[in-house]
Amino acid sequence: MKFLLLILTIIASITLFSCSKGADSPRGFSLPKGDAETGKAVFVKYQCLSCHTLEGVEQEGVPKHDEISVVLGGKTRQTVTYAELVTSVINPSHKLASRYLIADVSTEGTSKMTVFNDVMTVTELVNLVAFLQPKYKLVPYQPTRYNYYPN
Repeated sequence: MKFLLLILTIIASITLFSCSKGADSPRGFSLPKGDAETGKAVFVKYQCLSCHTLEGVEQEGVPKHDEISVVLGGKTRQTVTYAELVTSVINPSHKLASRYLIADVSTEGTSKMTVFNDVMTVTELVNLVAFLQPKYKLVPYQPTRYNYYPN
């Protein structure tokens, strides 16, 4: 029994340590809290509505890219984290929007989204994420109701 416990402990330890990315690990990464109102101004400044839609946000005079219209915010079945939003802005090719045809959001595997890394400040990024994150509403899991089971 003790031998089995020792083996399980060793396996668990190896599993935990093998998940570490060492120096590339995101452990310890944290940005300051942003300001949502200022983030809305950033959203408008960079004309995000030219390729995105966001319920309740309109902007006159923004040229629309007819071939791209990616919805931001709305109801979702999984939490959209702060880190995911930051990554989506600074590395848009990391994860392409799955709700769309790949040709609508990608050219040869690379996101059609403009990379703002050399334009947007870190403060603007933090504020933009503070503005966008509350726009996603988590929809609780609804189990399937089968007619052949009594309630």
